[in-house]
Amino acid sequence: MARLKTKAGTRLTRKVLKELADEAERGYDLSKAERVIIRPGRPSLDRGVSPRISYRVARDLYERTKAKAKAERKTISEIARDALERYVGK
Repeated sequence: MARLKTKAGTRLTRKVLKELADEAERGYDLSKAERVIIRPGRPSLDRGVSPRISYRVARDLYERTKAKAKAERKTISEIARDALERYVGK
């Protein structure tokens, strides 16, 4: 059997899968279920919605940014946000 895990990392053994299947077959009382709202896309950087900025750069600037991001263990977006913060001020 393939090694299965939940998103939280819990290993799903045959025993656990059997228990989950048995529980499902008994049925669920949906009146006790919590409603979870899942929003598509990436989480916001701040409260509410984070506006997206998209722009083009020269290939050389992109390559240098990519190398700097890798060296600093950051994403290109983090590098761009840092640069924009410094340019426009806080």
